[in-house]
Amino acid sequence: MNKQLIYPFFLVLIVFSSCSSVYMPNVPNTPMLSQKGEFSGGGHITPRGNFSLNGAYAVSNHLGVLFSGAYMNKERTRKDYRNKSVEIGGGYFDTFGPDNNRIIEIYVGYGGGSTDRNFREYDDNNVLTSNIAEEFTYTKTFLQVNYSSKKNSNFRLFGNNYPLNYGTALRISHLKMDTFLSNNIGQPKEDNMFIEPIFFTRMRLSDAVQLQYTTSGNFGLKSRKFMNAGNSIFTVGAVVNLGGKKKQAK
Repeated sequence: MNKQLIYPFFLVLIVFSSCSSVYMPNVPNTPMLSQKGEFSGGGHITPRGNFSLNGAYAVSNHLGVLFSGAYMNKERTRKDYRNKSVEIGGGYFDTFGPDNNRIIEIYVGYGGGSTDRNFREYDDNNVLTSNIAEEFTYTKTFLQVNYSSKKNSNFRLFGNNYPLNYGTALRISHLKMDTFLSNNIGQPKEDNMFIEPIFFTRMRLSDAVQLQYTTSGNFGLKSRKFMNAGNSIFTVGAVVNLGGKKKQAK
């Protein structure tokens, strides 16, 4: 799909998404590891205040480990939404292509999280008449395939050249509620399988530091009331890679 068509498509998904789902996706870890000893770390934030922190390390020339965490706390008069999650994983990576500047990564992982929501209603005199407090905890397993390239295209801004590179990922996640309380009363628990296609663009500021723009979709395979696919990703952030192979100029 043409990149000029991809981003507007996902922006439409983002506009029509809301914090209605228990599941708030974090920014998937796409470290672009290339050789043993390389470290990748990044921080990303959405316009709605969901902050994600990622890290990865290459323990060999083809084996990498990764971790991620995310946090969001959004308070409003009629609705509060708080979410936090962590995940760990590991898998295989390899470089290929004429200059070994294309990268394939395959990771599996496990994690968990919690979501708290409050829904309030007021009468005409602004007196609280109803408050529903929901608490969820859940566990998560995932399979993720990343494809990216360190081959650069140049972006010229204010007389300076900034190399750009692109990548995509596909994550399949299974989430299962461990607890579900509504006003401290136990409720039936749900699960769901999510497919999350991810696209990212990185602008290199130095050999180690890149700015990253990420968009994604979120599609649930089961019809659920709470554990549904109500949230997508649109973030900006920064990524640091130390100890990897040198980037190739176009």
